[in-house]
Amino acid sequence: MSNGDAPAHADRPPATTTDSGIPAPSDEYSLTVGPSGPIALHDHYVVQKMQHFNRERVPERVVHAKGSGAHGFFEVTEDVSQFTKAGFLAIGKRTPVFARFSTVAGEQGFPDTVRDPRGFALKFYTDDGNFDLVGNNTPVFFVRDPSKFQDFIHSQKRLADTGMRSNQMQWDFWTLSPESAHQVTILMSDRGTPRTYRHMNGYSSHTYSWVNTDGERFWVKYHFKTVQGAENFTDEQAGAMAGEDPDFHRRDLRQAIADGGSPEWRLEVQIMPFADAADYRFNPFDLTKVWPHGDYPPITVGRLVLDRNPANFFAEVEQAGFSPANLVPGTGLSPDKMLMGRIFSYHDTHLHRIGPNYEQLPINAPRVPVHSYNKDAQMTYHHSGAQPVYAPNSAGGPQADAERAPDLGWPVESGELGRYAYDKHAEDDDFGQAGTLVREVMSDLDREHLVANIVAHASDEVADDMQQRVIAYWAKVDPQIAAEVAVGLGKDNGASPDGPASAEAAALVSARANRA
Repeated sequence: MSNGDAPAHADRPPATTTDSGIPAPSDEYSLTVGPSGPIALHDHYVVQKMQHFNRERVPERVVHAKGSGAHGFFEVTEDVSQFTKAGFLAIGKRTPVFARFSTVAGEQGFPDTVRDPRGFALKFYTDDGNFDLVGNNTPVFFVRDPSKFQDFIHSQKRLADTGMRSNQMQWDFWTLSPESAHQVTILMSDRGTPRTYRHMNGYSSHTYSWVNTDGERFWVKYHFKTVQGAENFTDEQAGAMAGEDPDFHRRDLRQAIADGGSPEWRLEVQIMPFADAADYRFNPFDLTKVWPHGDYPPITVGRLVLDRNPANFFAEVEQAGFSPANLVPGTGLSPDKMLMGRIFSYHDTHLHRIGPNYEQLPINAPRVPVHSYNKDAQMTYHHSGAQPVYAPNSAGGPQADAERAPDLGWPVESGELGRYAYDKHAEDDDFGQAGTLVREVMSDLDREHLVANIVAHASDEVADDMQQRVIAYWAKVDPQIAAEVAVGLGKDNGASPDGPASAEAAALVSARANRA
């Protein structure tokens, strides 16, 4: 069919295709071995989306463009050797660290205090090579499958025709993606506008794994709790500061360290025994969920301290490259689909943005010798001299050692390659934890601000039918919040889970929730 022909099914949208015009198999699900199995590298459509997405902007980061950073150390204060053999997690060990904080959606010049998640990325220069954690200031995320990540970020960026950001398209994506509810609830609360980088927590968000000296595997989540205390701006305060000092967070972090403040975070982890995951009440690898502390209480590990500012902002903050593929012995991955997608995506985007030898840059270079068969390409600084450039060889070149490498495997049931949602567990639900957050964690003032923030955001050039969908979306989270949002939007006509303002909007949101 040519671009000018009428579609075969006028009542349907056109089929998504690859850039070669081939119909795409799914917009939402990656190709995996069974519902909980690993993602297949030959899922060319997801790989193509990642690769194109990683090359959309030059030279700034396509995501987390505006950031700040600092050097410091991580010190282990508690014994966790029963869970992991990682050398940098041995009690008393102190490891150099570089941290980068950032906004997510905005460009380099964006104000620091806009409503947005905040990146919280750490590079540990361990004795076994670099260990990277790429996290946010929230314990959950908007989507759970890497096939949707690029689309989510596009919805937060700018329209192709106008070059403007659009709250309309943000709510369009969110209301059609019910798994976003937990993160959107956090974003629309005052936690969406942290007061400073020093006054926010950091989370791995993803589930990782630890392996001890006996080969036992545990599932783990990392939580960095600010010792300064969590503090947030109200929407009004954040907006005022955006106009007063768009670099407020950057300035605050640098000044605090220069004044000897040395901001600090306490690392706590949640540990789940390997076998618990199979029949836990909801899928523990779902990035849109948190593990209740009553089931898996936080365990203190150590402290992160930032005590030195960068000497050259571009060389250290802008050229820093983090990748969750950087794991060390005693640490590993999990069946978290978003994490497995990021294993490919992060390294690939740095190859494009900074270059194929970005890990030779001082800020990224490990503090241990590198013995690699990678060679040449732009900006090669270190080289192997007369060493062989291929493996296997009989000329004394380096050899892989499985016993010293990170263990990246775990037992999985055999399954048929396909595109799956996660295995269904008894209490899997997209809106339940968001509702619990609203009703059981937030104060009356928090809920008041949540409603005000939603109304303000959904009033900014958001069409009437989209506002109806916003109300229907929040009715799934909490009926009272939805009713108050309806009043704030001037659509007070009975928002509830069974009869929100627009039956058509409610049906659309419910259909998407049922599909998920």
